[in-house]
Amino acid sequence: MSILIKNGRVVTAESDYVADVYIEGETISAIGRDLSYPADQVIDATDKLVMPGGIDPHVHLDMPFMGTYSSDDYETGTRAALHGGTTMVIDFILQTQGDTLYNALRTWQEKSKKAIGDYSYHIAVTDFNDEVAKEVVQMIEKEGIISFKTFMAYKGALMIDDGQMVQLMKVVKAHGGIVTVHATNGDMIDSLIAKHRAEGKLSPLYHYRSQPEVTEAEASGRFADMLHYTGCPGYIVHMTCEGALNAVRRATLRNQKVFVETCSQYLVLDASLYSQDDGAKWVMSPPLREKKDQTALWSGINQGLVQVVGTDHCPFMWEQKQMGKDDFSKIPNGHPAIEHRMELVFSEGVKTGKISLNKYVEVTSTNAAKIFGMYPRKGTIAIGADADILVFDPNKKHTVSAKTHHMNVDYSAYEGWELTGKTETVLLRGKVAIQNEKCHLKAGHGQFIRRGKTSLVM
Repeated sequence: MSILIKNGRVVTAESDYVADVYIEGETISAIGRDLSYPADQVIDATDKLVMPGGIDPHVHLDMPFMGTYSSDDYETGTRAALHGGTTMVIDFILQTQGDTLYNALRTWQEKSKKAIGDYSYHIAVTDFNDEVAKEVVQMIEKEGIISFKTFMAYKGALMIDDGQMVQLMKVVKAHGGIVTVHATNGDMIDSLIAKHRAEGKLSPLYHYRSQPEVTEAEASGRFADMLHYTGCPGYIVHMTCEGALNAVRRATLRNQKVFVETCSQYLVLDASLYSQDDGAKWVMSPPLREKKDQTALWSGINQGLVQVVGTDHCPFMWEQKQMGKDDFSKIPNGHPAIEHRMELVFSEGVKTGKISLNKYVEVTSTNAAKIFGMYPRKGTIAIGADADILVFDPNKKHTVSAKTHHMNVDYSAYEGWELTGKTETVLLRGKVAIQNEKCHLKAGHGQFIRRGKTSLVM
């Protein structure tokens, strides 16, 4: 199968030019002006952007949490991602405390057989000991899984202590992996939750007030200190606020590099939503913050302090959210966003002049590929790279709605938003995945992507 994309504006993290792109099989084989190769299919990309498929390195598909499961599985979640221009996701395997990493891996391998888009895994280490340390090495060297998630919150379920964190970092560093973290001070948060519940303050607003900015800023700084002590590469997931960003900024003064991810919702939504009657829709951890934090995060992207925009996609049906209608602490934490990330960040970032097109590609695709050991196979348009390609109409306006999205969730966190810029055609490894707003690939098409060592140079 061969495809020729004609006359598109090809945009990567480093370049921006008009050219044709020729694809044979699963990879890109030629790029140039006025290519005349015979092709099974020709796609006219005149006046369109041709960009690398998006990579979302932070999703939770079919994840057990708070007595229920996230409502998108690997089939519905990766299909929705493709509709939005994201061709690959990295999901989180959760180790059960007292059990092995390999047992958790086998559980997620079964779940992911239905994937339509490509995928990989981070492994959340929730119980670190000598035997788990040996498994960490095996995951890196045998399984191609190089990233390990840790939690500084959710004591008794997911959290490991600082001593375990340091020992994990030492093992991961020695074998070329990277440690990622949910950086919030769990003890402070648990105390505030208990205080608000005792006072009868049970609305979604108190989810936000139980996680003030200091809880994230303190934990981010502590994580950076542990990285500095061990020399391990590290990555802070879903950063939300100026205080946490400043902790990373301070680390640069000692010539330290800490990778940072924010999420699309933290760039465009704020905590005023928690005062609405349907405030449970936006209960996630960390919570939405203030307008000043949006400004700080956009600036952090341009300053190179924030390298990645993901989603932390973890959707729940409205009925599931109602588990906490009388108590904010029982609302399943999560936000549906996998389908809208590429279009939201383009519309609210590129179109408003906050970031450049090259920066857009960098934070939605290329940097994730580099940090998580997939570049240049993924994350760029280059000869020999996987033909994961997004043909994007930069001027088409459309309205976000639960009536038209493809995620398995019965509301939209962006209902009625008008965006400028629309995914038109998506290729995954040389096959048309999305065209004419239809998915042309079946469950099981997605491949697990083995990963190499992280790139410490952006």
